[in-house]
Amino acid sequence: MQYSKDGIQRRSLLQWAAATSAAPLMPALAQSAWPTKPVNMIVPFPAGGGTDAFARPLSAIFSKQTGKQLIIDNRGGAGGTLGAGIAAKAAPDGYNYFMGAVHHTIAPSMYPKLDYDLERDLVPLIFVAAVPQVLVVNPKKVAVNNMKEFLDFVKKNPGRLNYGSAGGGTSHHLAGELFKLQTQTFITHIPYRGAGPALQDLISGNVDMMFDGLGSSAAHIKGGRIKALMVSGTKRNPAFPDVPCSSEVGLPDYTVSTWYGIWAPKGTPSEAQGRMIEEVRKACQSDDARAVWAAQGADFPNLTGAQFDAFIKTELRKWSQVVKASGAKLD
Repeated sequence: MQYSKDGIQRRSLLQWAAATSAAPLMPALAQSAWPTKPVNMIVPFPAGGGTDAFARPLSAIFSKQTGKQLIIDNRGGAGGTLGAGIAAKAAPDGYNYFMGAVHHTIAPSMYPKLDYDLERDLVPLIFVAAVPQVLVVNPKKVAVNNMKEFLDFVKKNPGRLNYGSAGGGTSHHLAGELFKLQTQTFITHIPYRGAGPALQDLISGNVDMMFDGLGSSAAHIKGGRIKALMVSGTKRNPAFPDVPCSSEVGLPDYTVSTWYGIWAPKGTPSEAQGRMIEEVRKACQSDDARAVWAAQGADFPNLTGAQFDAFIKTELRKWSQVVKASGAKLD
């Protein structure tokens, strides 16, 4: 068979065109196989806290879905800001993520010199869980039957009780300061390096009470180790229908809640961001996750990307106003 010079040139051009047109697709095709190795997610509090209560089950479901580990890297300290700073500086290679919380929208108003900027250095991906705040006490140290008895006691005994928190500038701390402001009471704040250690001291009787996110307290309430007196908001939580909400006990404006979400370091490839969102959404909508979320009185808001970013901006403004109004300071 003979080939003309024009035929050879035409065929060569077609081969070159096919090769060059395929080239831009190669990274996308490679990225579509994500993850090809374990994924790391920084949780900025010690094990046993509220963030961990959602991160651990999410990790197990993610691994089952993808065949790759989602490694939880607990980096507690400074009200969750230490871990956030580490996450902001992590390699933006599609394999490093950060599970933050409401605390990180409070921190800019409480910590004057953060080594990261939440809006500049981290990209919001997906809103994972929302839970109301719950007032819990050690029943052996605070022997009250209901919220009315509790309020009578703290008003008659200013400074007698103390409350533990996940750290200065966290929602636990602000929830406590708001409660004091709205009830005109005084309760001493004791900050910890996370809700997990604070809860352990509450259970052992080293602190009297906490304003905790329901996610980390739920199992201990059900186990009888701590007693829930009130959940924040205007309605009771389905997981604890016998616990009154704040509006029922005369505190209609006490609407503090805790929420958790996932961010990526700025510069993370958009393909990896999209795949992470897809896998996390799928995991949160699974039957396994629904059962865990329901047991902890949590909702899955399913806000992603721009919607989650808009929510974060609203929270930053809200908490800035709350910090100013409450006069909350780092201890």
